[in-house]
Amino acid sequence: MCFDLITDNSTINLILFIFYGTVVVQLFYYWGFFTRLAFYKFKNQVRKPQAVSVVICAKNEYHNLKDNLPIILEQEYPDFEVIVVNDVSDDETYYLLKVLSDKYPHLKIVNFVDNVNFFSGKKFPLTIGIKSAKNDIILLTDADCKPHSMKWIEQMQEQFHSGSEIVLGYGKYKEEPGFLNKIIRFDTLQIAIQYLSMALAGNAYMGVGRNLAYRKNLFYRQNGFINHYKVKSGDDDLFVNAAASDKNTKIMISPDAHTISTAKNTFPTWITQKRRHLTSGKYYKFTTKCWLGVFTLSQLIFFTAFFTLIAINYTLLIVPALFLLRLISQLIINKKAMIKLNEKNFLLLVPIFEIFFVVLNPIIVLINTVSKPDKWK
Repeated sequence: MCFDLITDNSTINLILFIFYGTVVVQLFYYWGFFTRLAFYKFKNQVRKPQAVSVVICAKNEYHNLKDNLPIILEQEYPDFEVIVVNDVSDDETYYLLKVLSDKYPHLKIVNFVDNVNFFSGKKFPLTIGIKSAKNDIILLTDADCKPHSMKWIEQMQEQFHSGSEIVLGYGKYKEEPGFLNKIIRFDTLQIAIQYLSMALAGNAYMGVGRNLAYRKNLFYRQNGFINHYKVKSGDDDLFVNAAASDKNTKIMISPDAHTISTAKNTFPTWITQKRRHLTSGKYYKFTTKCWLGVFTLSQLIFFTAFFTLIAINYTLLIVPALFLLRLISQLIINKKAMIKLNEKNFLLLVPIFEIFFVVLNPIIVLINTVSKPDKWK
């Protein structure tokens, strides 16, 4: 009965119409927006160095700080400080910081010995770290991140000119063996293609705290994180979503400006992290939610319509032709973006990973509506 209904001519025509429509929408996103990053050309210009304050929040991050903090402290840059906010750690974090501060006088420690976190997540310690900074340019990263080069600070501050107040960087994950690592790096790339492309289109809506810079003055004008202090996540994307404009935001994607983290190595821990990241989306501006929602929904409908037509043995050649057109467009854009962002070794898996996330993301959103993900640390 159901199959007869689907194979009815009028139903087939409706499915075809929907399929054609989603192809148009998808191609519009790929060629109208995502090409902005894929074909972006950055001209490196020598400008006068500006003073920078690097701010890092740490909670029980002894091992990560031991590995990563010296690389940040030894950056090849003439005028910077590093502020580490030790948020009630019960490991050896504070003692490590004290030892490092003796060697590096530009390291400043903000030490919390009592839990006075009035906000959700790391917004409160981050706020204190930013307020402790002596410079206007604030460069954020995480304790588990390390710069890709000794020119990270130099590269990120270079985009603070001509009225720019926010610079969006790329925080990549280290390439390691295993299928999960490829999935995580693919997901990171797709998110970057979207937020960096939209920033280039004058509609910046998010950044990642692993590699993000903005002016302290802007932070004060926005009243910090006060508008979303109850949200556990969002210290990076929600702030950018509220503070960014078509004129005050730039991107920096030079490989020397990347940061590198180690990806989660088990599926459950990655899903927990993914759940936290997706909680802030519902607080985005309405226009941002529409832009992301239309793309995501058109993906889901595109695959649903295509596989439905395949299941009923619909043989009109335009269907696989349009599917192939979209696939080629997707691979071209992803290949170009992978070159720009120094990613590799999963291009041919992109179509498979896309279907995986088309199914997974709605499931995570649904789970988040019935149970809250774990808090930061």
